[in-house]
Amino acid sequence: MGRQAEANAYIPLPVRDGVAPSYLWLTETLAGGMLRFLAERFPDVTRDSWAARLERGEVVDAAGVPLKADSHVRQGMRIWYYRELDEAETPIPFKERILFQDDHLLIVDKPHFLPMIPTGRFLHETLLVRLKAQLELPHLTPIHRLDRETAGVVIFSHKLETRGKYQSMFQKRVVKKVYEALAGPIEGRAFPFTYRSRMQDAAQFFVSEEVPGEPNSETLIEAVERRGDIVRYRLHPHTGRKHQLRLHLSSLGAPILNDAFYPVALPCKGDDFSAPLQLLARSISFEDPLTGAQRTFHSERTLDWP
Repeated sequence: MGRQAEANAYIPLPVRDGVAPSYLWLTETLAGGMLRFLAERFPDVTRDSWAARLERGEVVDAAGVPLKADSHVRQGMRIWYYRELDEAETPIPFKERILFQDDHLLIVDKPHFLPMIPTGRFLHETLLVRLKAQLELPHLTPIHRLDRETAGVVIFSHKLETRGKYQSMFQKRVVKKVYEALAGPIEGRAFPFTYRSRMQDAAQFFVSEEVPGEPNSETLIEAVERRGDIVRYRLHPHTGRKHQLRLHLSSLGAPILNDAFYPVALPCKGDDFSAPLQLLARSISFEDPLTGAQRTFHSERTLDWP
């Protein structure tokens, strides 16, 4: 439903209950009015819902002028609106923990099952919206992402003027991230060792796969504790491919406990919170680009041994 509003000189709708307005650029001029356009552009939202939003003045142009059902649809317009869900969200019964906050950054310990940002059937039950509603930080934006299934340390920026400096740390790969995972034993390897492979998006929705070719993913793997047939691994990703750690351990014959995607994607568990993925973003370290100080943040969470 369009892109979520980020850093803009002027945003004509306020943050509402932690939800920032979204916007859409119109790429062509169409007849039939705004209501018809919205109903056809977003078929998952009912026509009656759009009519009600237009009546309430919740769809506006770039100047903040409320649009009507019969307003013209012109190429080059930018319209703003709130993303809404037609069905009530299931509360996610796990809470985030704030580890650190200053004038530029917010460091958060994310729980399992909580999505980072609004997507699909998740809106208010996302880390970004929860934090915006709690802290009233309208410009809060994640600098990097964790999967919904993964818990641990994540960095947010809440000051527009310095956001780019912190984003550049990840682009330059100068951020040190350490993860922990519980999985079965990896046979035939002397620890620590580095695993490399070429990864790409798979034909199956949302998962990755390994293919022949020059490696584009790299993970240093340590085994730090063993209890029976379960090993606690410390993982140091040197690249940041989607699902890299999950796919690497699965390819080594040791899929992470409770992984619903690897080695085989299982049916969606919906709102079943009984078996969290045993993957944790344990720590993150970097040299602050503003002060030069060395910063390290650690998750306060633990993995669940079976």
